[in-house]
Amino acid sequence: MTGSQICRRTGAGGARALSFLACFLMAFRLAAGPPAAVQAPELSQLGLPDQAQGRAIISQFRESGPSQSYYAEFELLQLPRRGPEQVFHGRMWAGRNSEGNVMRIELNPGEAGERRFLVQNGESPAVWFCDPKEIAPVPRRIGLLTPLVPGIEATPFDIQMPYLYWPDETLQSIARVPGLERPAYVFFFRPPADSAAGTPGIAGVQVYLDTQYNAPVRTEMVGADGRVLKTMSLVGLKKIQGEYKPKEIDFRNESTRDKTRFDLTAAVLGVQLRPSLFQPAELCSPAGPAPDGLDRFGP
Repeated sequence: MTGSQICRRTGAGGARALSFLACFLMAFRLAAGPPAAVQAPELSQLGLPDQAQGRAIISQFRESGPSQSYYAEFELLQLPRRGPEQVFHGRMWAGRNSEGNVMRIELNPGEAGERRFLVQNGESPAVWFCDPKEIAPVPRRIGLLTPLVPGIEATPFDIQMPYLYWPDETLQSIARVPGLERPAYVFFFRPPADSAAGTPGIAGVQVYLDTQYNAPVRTEMVGADGRVLKTMSLVGLKKIQGEYKPKEIDFRNESTRDKTRFDLTAAVLGVQLRPSLFQPAELCSPAGPAPDGLDRFGP
């Protein structure tokens, strides 16, 4: 499914899936252009912004979550503008606890370069990292802008999306998203003063939420000079057991034009996950095998 088809074809199940992007990766097809010309887009005003309505929309979005826990397998493909491509295999367990959406992610499981992450979303977000191949592995917090793997574009900031909980947001307009046919609420989130140390050089994040489904259809990280530094774009969805989940998601560095693609390769919904799986102290311990009923699929 292409980006232009997403909003035409998703029904109630699709709405839940798009809202669940807040638990992992989100955003959608982006417009191409030379790095020097990439700017925060001019907003085509389709209606007068109502800030009270905007606050209600964001409040509803923050309270959304997955309809059920799930397990998935995926690939991260590093697609540089120049140079060889790389592929990293991964798996994840996703659910929700009292703090919000939560995920455990493993990259290259069982291999020499295995890396594990625990991503807690919500009003008090946090990310932990463990290298199980260390002599005495211990979970530790990592910086939001640290690449999940050196050299790729995906970071904890992209996965956690803490900007959706920043209190200083403005509903800028209702505009049509570049590359999509549907209108969206265009929000701009500004980082609070206490987050500046963890997100240096980021003036804010522009987020497009579909007006019908209250779901993100594009995000743009904006620098102090107003340029878009990085975009995330949903390339396709996959219907799994009656629910749509993100199938392909791109992270693109707008300065280098390098891109990392998340590609979902298998999943099973409605799994029972033990609470300890999402405890930082357990991150360096094995998560166990994949659950039964895994649905594997191709492109």
